[in-house]
Parts: sequence; structure tokens; C-alpha cells
Amino acid sequence: MVQRFRRRTRRRVVAIAAVGTMLAAWFGPAAPVQAADTNLIVNGGFEEGLGNWFVNNGNATDSATLSLTADAYAGSSAVLVTNRATTGSGPMQDLSGKVQAGQTYALTARIKYENPNSPATKQFYATMHYGGGTYTNLVSVVATRGQWAQFNGSFTIPSGQNVSTARLFFETPWTSNPSSDPNVHLMDFKLDDVTVVGAAPPPTPSKTIEVVGKLPGEHNPLIGHKFGADGFGFAHDGRVYLYLTNDTQGYAPNPTTGVSPQINYGNINQITLLSSADLVNWTDHGEIQVAGPNGVAPFTGNSWAPGMAKKVVNGQEKFFLYYANGGGSSNVITGASPLGPWTSERTSTLIDGRTPGAEAVAWKFDPAPMVDDDGEAYLYFGGGPASTSMPAAERFNNPKNLRAIKLGSDMVSTEGTAAVVDAPVAFEAAQVFKREGKYYLSYSSHFGGNDFGGNQTPLPGYPGGGQIGYMISDDPMSWPKETYAGVLFPNQSQFFGAGTGGNNHQSVFEYEGRYYFTYHAPTLNKRINGNTTQGYRSPHIQELTFNPDGTIQQVVGTYAGVDQVRDFDPYREFEAETFGWSKGVATAKVNGGSPEFGGTAPNLVVSDIDNGDWTALSSVDFGNGAHSVTAKVRPLVAGGKIELRLGEVTAPVVATIPVDAPLGEWTELSAQLDGVAGVHDVYFTYAGPAGADLFEIDTWRFEAGAEVPVTVTAQARCVAGKAYVAVQARNDHNAPVSIALETAYGQRSVANVAPGGNAYQQFNSRTASVAAGAATVRATGSVNGEDVTTVVTAQYPAVDCAN
Repeated sequence: MVQRFRRRTRRRVVAIAAVGTMLAAWFGPAAPVQAADTNLIVNGGFEEGLGNWFVNNGNATDSATLSLTADAYAGSSAVLVTNRATTGSGPMQDLSGKVQAGQTYALTARIKYENPNSPATKQFYATMHYGGGTYTNLVSVVATRGQWAQFNGSFTIPSGQNVSTARLFFETPWTSNPSSDPNVHLMDFKLDDVTVVGAAPPPTPSKTIEVVGKLPGEHNPLIGHKFGADGFGFAHDGRVYLYLTNDTQGYAPNPTTGVSPQINYGNINQITLLSSADLVNWTDHGEIQVAGPNGVAPFTGNSWAPGMAKKVVNGQEKFFLYYANGGGSSNVITGASPLGPWTSERTSTLIDGRTPGAEAVAWKFDPAPMVDDDGEAYLYFGGGPASTSMPAAERFNNPKNLRAIKLGSDMVSTEGTAAVVDAPVAFEAAQVFKREGKYYLSYSSHFGGNDFGGNQTPLPGYPGGGQIGYMISDDPMSWPKETYAGVLFPNQSQFFGAGTGGNNHQSVFEYEGRYYFTYHAPTLNKRINGNTTQGYRSPHIQELTFNPDGTIQQVVGTYAGVDQVRDFDPYREFEAETFGWSKGVATAKVNGGSPEFGGTAPNLVVSDIDNGDWTALSSVDFGNGAHSVTAKVRPLVAGGKIELRLGEVTAPVVATIPVDAPLGEWTELSAQLDGVAGVHDVYFTYAGPAGADLFEIDTWRFEAGAEVPVTVTAQARCVAGKAYVAVQARNDHNAPVSIALETAYGQRSVANVAPGGNAYQQFNSRTASVAAGAATVRATGSVNGEDVTTVVTAQYPAVDCAN
């Protein structure tokens, strides 16, 4: 199978003929259109309202109003642009994923302005914004006041241009102070009949990760089917919710090499949400569209580094999701539950340059809330370069770039002035939790450099680059440098090796009396591409332990992760996108609410299921035995099937569900289990025609049944230089049973094993060694007058008889 795996400074490119620009023709006829060419603009005539169009928001100061007008060049509608705040606020359409480097495109459009106080003629540009401060003018026209003018030209995108972000907008020439003469720079204008014609968009790269990114038996990274960073853990009503920066949003692996371009944080405007009741099996709740034109808070452009809190406000329990709007500000949206639905109670950002006490903070981001026992709430934020007014050594050791501020009782406003957090060698990611009356603030340390005073010597005991330090205080608003307590977590590369370094972002949460530490590392990215990673990060959790004096024992990052806090309960309808481990699948949102979490929660399904893919659950407790398994599936091709295995992905099949329902229709299909009992890792393996998506799965449900009690042991041993697997099953029933023993090296059936008796077989591998594996035993007998079969597995270790 093919592997599929700021404050910002505006830099407008205006020297059209200079090296590095992409303009091929200012005026003149457009390039000839070939039969295979496609118009990449959607609703270019505004006949479908303002769909697909929005105001350019490249900078925080950009704003304008778009409305429809009947004064169209053609058809019934055009767009009217009014109330521009800058000469970068014009109407925009997102062409990301449509335009391609090295291709030539023909651009046409009609534009008109009518302000009698404006110049008789005015130049307009069609401009592409490639993210950050990169703006490139494409085609220009000089319009005459009161007359429709036509853009008509072509442009070639340089072969080396990064087009992961490509947003086209229309504007007058950029000037830094347009309000000095608004009649010249900020006149209202109309736009109609926009086309960009050229090569058809490339196929959307598959984001499906085909490798096993989370190895069976390991609990880190938490998931293997997508990425996520800056995890913020939040415990509520028996579950842990983990809110993540959606690193998957820009993941676009090359279909041939499986390697994606480097992560582009400027594209991320969604928050990924997972939850778990046991910290090993995680349910994927998909993405929250927080920012951007279609976001909950469309006045923000990005959503990074989330933080979550709950509080009863005016008698109603609410949930507050805070996030970084790029580097320049932070914001909050409100949910009716940890899963939403989400609304915005604000129309502007919560933390920005207007926040008292935050004026000197370079990066007003990474907001982390903390609600105290008395109901008072606080927000911790900030980061970035230290003030240049400070001495160089102080800029390095005590950059004073983090802040603490009280939140209003509504949780969507602030009170008073932000206080300085004097965290040693601080960079970003301040987060606070409370334990036994003490407040703990953890943060990420910087890597030095000119932003932090150049080549400086850290003070003794201060953290090194890219580590997580922490402080302990008696006051949530008081964090002098004397409260520094040490390094909580070294850089993740110390534990996960080459390709996993870089900055980190952490949180600490309490769950059922234990404390846990979240962090990220590009471990899944590494398993896809080897030691060279592209910055796509994955969530991890380790348990946090304390010394008698309240200080924290330094965390060690491991693939093993945390212990599963409880066995998984299968006797209910639960989401199929709940994974302990997986291979080759993806998830997708579908209409309607969640069968497990309610009608207001999003519903996802397991998708992109190919022959050989699988999903698994860790430590499923079947108790006295399961009678059947039911899947809600939507077949996509004929001939698919689901096989259930216990213990490992290659274990014998204990049940098969033929997916033989009508194609395209959601159907519940079941299979008998013959009394699978006890605690097992459960693997759902998928088979069907090669090269086709087989089906989608919405939910699983198991039904309990009777069991035949049996005790099973398995061992690997050496006899005369050969490796054997010995399996024994004891009949614990009060009547005779038939027992079948199965391994990868053979099987044996024994009839009528008496109560208390044993069935035994030593299977010869005919080799000098065997790998660790599992034996499967089926015990069949009569329970309450019915024939019942119980399936039990037993693990055996590897053995090498040659040594």
C-alpha cells in the first residue's frame, strides 16, 4: 500500500519586476486557457451572496465591511467594500491547496469606485498573501472614478514559493497611514466577476497515517492516527479531556515519499479534542473550528496552546476554552459542556496590547486559566523576547516575560493589572495548578540568543534551554524569582532521541487523586519519517509525583506512559473512534450528535479503512463473558469484513462480522462471540478488496453472556536446542468441557476434560527461538442447559535456545 501518511510586520512586495516576484504581465491579454484549466475562484460573481469571501485579516488592525450591492458589472450582485481600516482590508478568498508553485494563472476581475472626493483615477492590486509578512502583488489596473475597470493579466508562481497558505485579495496600494487621507486610500469600492484560471488543484494529500504510530503495549504518544500539541488536561465528571493545538491541520505528506513539508503554525485555527476515562483508550472528538472566517470567534485568525476551565456563572455551569490568537493576543470561547457547543461572548480579543500590565510582553499568548477553591479565577500568559531595556544578563536569567492577571467573575474579562511572573530563563507556556494549599507554576525555558541578551551564563540551578521549570508560591498572583523550585522536565529529546528536540508546552491536572503531567514530542512524526521530523508534535502524559516537602520529582519521558487507571467497559454503545492503538485509519465528522456523548456533542466515525488496517482497545473487561458484538457500519464496497482478535493483532479470530449490508447505508451488524471472558486487549482487524476504502464505523456494542470457567497458562521453553510453546488449560467448571488449544505453531483439541482436569500440549516451533506471543484456548461446555464457548488468551515470553 502506498504510504499516506508577532506582532507581525507587514512586508508588501511592490517591486513587481524585481527578482522573486511572480507577476508575469501587468496588462494585456490573459494567457491562453487550456482545456484542462480550471477556475479556482468560488462564487466570483457574488450571485451566491458573500459565500467563500471574507475581509483580509492578515494583521490585527485590518478590518472592513463586506455587503452585497445590486450595482453589479454582470448578474444580480457584486460586493461592496466599506469601512476599511487599512489598505490591507479588502475582500479575500482562500486559495490554499488550489494554486501550485511553478504554475501560470490568468486573473480577471471588475472593480469600481465612486467617491466624488477621490482622485479621478486610482490604481488597484490583486495581491496574494502567503502567510506571515509575505505579500505579493499579482495583477494591477488603473480605474477611472465611476467606471468599471478590468483586471486582466497572468502571473506565474515561482517554483520555490511555499503555497501552503495562499489567500487572494483586492486592494489599493498599501500605505502605512491611510487614515491621513481616506479619500485617496480608503474609498469604498465594488468588486465583481473574479476568476483565476489555470491548472486544476492537485489532489488533496491524504493525512491518513499508515504506520503504527503508537505501539501496542505502549501508552505514549496518546494517539497514533493524528497529531496534537500544547496539551491542556482537564478532568470533569469522571473523564479527562485533552485540548490540543491541531498540528494535523497543515500535515500534507507527499504521496510517494510520505514526508510532509514543515509545519506552518500560521495555518492552525482549530483545537483538537480527545477524552478518556482510563488514560490509555482515547476518544477522538475531532476539531473545534475556533478561529478564521468560519470560526466560533471569526475576529481571531489562529488558535494555539489551549487552556480550559469551568465555573458556575449566574447559576449556570459553563466551560471556558482559552487560546492564543497567534503571538499577539489571546482569547476565550464558552461551552455548554467540555465538548461544546461553543459560542463567543466577546467581539474582540481578551488579552492584547490594551491589557494593563502586559504592554512590555512581546508574545501575549499561551493563556492558561486556574480557578481557585474560593471561586476566584486567574489567567497566566505571555512569553517571547525580553525587553531590550534590561541588562543582558537579566534578559537571559530573568526576562520577566510572563504575566498573571485576575479574571472577572464572568471568566471572559480581566480585572486589574497583570503582575510580572519572574520565572528564571522563561520563554512561554506558564500554567498553574494548586496542591495542598500551594500554587505551582510551570513554564518552558528559552534557548538563549540575541533576544535574551546574547551569550550569557545561566545562574546556578536555573533551567537549560527547552526545559520545563517550575515555581511554588503561597499566592496565585505573586511569583518572585525566589519561588523558583527547579526543573520539572528536561527537554524531550533526552528521552526520545534524534529529531524530537525543540520547545515544549505542558500542563498538570489532577485525576482521581493522582497528578499527571502533559507534554508533547514529535514521536509519531519520527516513526513516520525516521530521525528527521517536520515539527508535527504528539501528546504524551506521565504521572507526577511529589517529595515529602512538596517539591516535584523530575519527570522522565517514556513511551510506556501512565498505567491504565481502570479496565474498559464494553457493555454499552461506545464510539468506534476510541483507540488504544490503531493502524492506517482516520476519523471524520458526520451529521448528528454522538450516540455515546449526547446530541449536542459532535459525532465522528472511523474512516479511510483499507484492507489490513486495524484498531484496538486496551484491557477490555468482559467479566463472566460476552455473548455478541455489534458494529454500526456503512459499507462502501462489497466483500468487507471485521474480525475480532484477542491479545494481539495476529491472534486467532474469535468472531467475524461480514459487512454485507447495502452500500452507502448505515446498518447494525452483529456476530456471536461464544463467551469471550476476562480482561483482554481487543483488536478489530479489517479485510476486504485491496485498494478500496472498505467501510466506515460509528459505534461498537457488546452484550454479556454466560461463560465456561477455565484457567490458562502458556510458557516458552527449550528442549534439545529447539523452542517449544507449552499451553495448559484447567477446567474450573462443574461439568466436563471440551478444550481447544491454539498457537502459531499448531493446535490440539481435547474432548470431555473432567472438572478440575487439564488439557496440555507442548507445540514444537521447529526453530531455535520464538518471539513473544499469545496462546488462545476455547473451552466449550453446558451452562444452564445451553452450549457455551469461552475464549481465553495467555501471553508467553520470547525464548532463544541458541544461547
